[in-house]
Amino acid sequence: MSLITINVAVFVLVLLVTREPAALSGGVTDMHLRLGLSKDVLAQPIAWQSDDGGVFITEPDGWYRLVTSGFLHFGVIHLAFNMYFLYVLGPMLEPALGRVNFLLLYMASLLGGSLGVVLFDSGGITAGASGAVFGLLAAATVGLWRRGINPFSTGIGAALILNLFITFAIPGISIGGHLGGAIAGAVCGAVMLAPAHQRGPAWATRATPIAVGLGSVVAVILIVGAA
Repeated sequence: MSLITINVAVFVLVLLVTREPAALSGGVTDMHLRLGLSKDVLAQPIAWQSDDGGVFITEPDGWYRLVTSGFLHFGVIHLAFNMYFLYVLGPMLEPALGRVNFLLLYMASLLGGSLGVVLFDSGGITAGASGAVFGLLAAATVGLWRRGINPFSTGIGAALILNLFITFAIPGISIGGHLGGAIAGAVCGAVMLAPAHQRGPAWATRATPIAVGLGSVVAVILIVGAA
């Protein structure tokens, strides 16, 4: 619920600061340009033309975007869709992981999604919590499988497949962000949600998402630096 509150608060803040109808309907505002993510915006200065004819210049090396882009949304429908899945998946995973480990899983998936954006997406600014949400969904799927439960006999597996289909079928969706988040979440889930008799040392439960998150950040820095 705290993560949902933060996402909604950021959305409201963008509405109040920009006072632009595009913030509600799904357009790109100055706040999206300041806080959103793309490989190009990390690598070089870019002059963006705003709707009112003004020019907004973004500067490179804004590594904060790897995190801030995950709390920024394009319109109320985008926000509602992601928050609905977070509302459904959170009560399923948080009791099994604990609050701190759930947050680590969420952030590792978010950063994995940011790496996916840099690797696979091109063009405009990307934003949204869907990378983190895909990570939670993939972690839940892997966790069920590791516990001997067929995830496709539940709604979790079907939801993952359906959302992957939507990712590739509908233009304008961040394929890299969704795939990166899902892969990061699956890796974390394989360790964090293993059954007790297969679980490794206790430190691995926290070390895994930390390693995935930090590894994603380092990978982005290396990719952008080599561009």
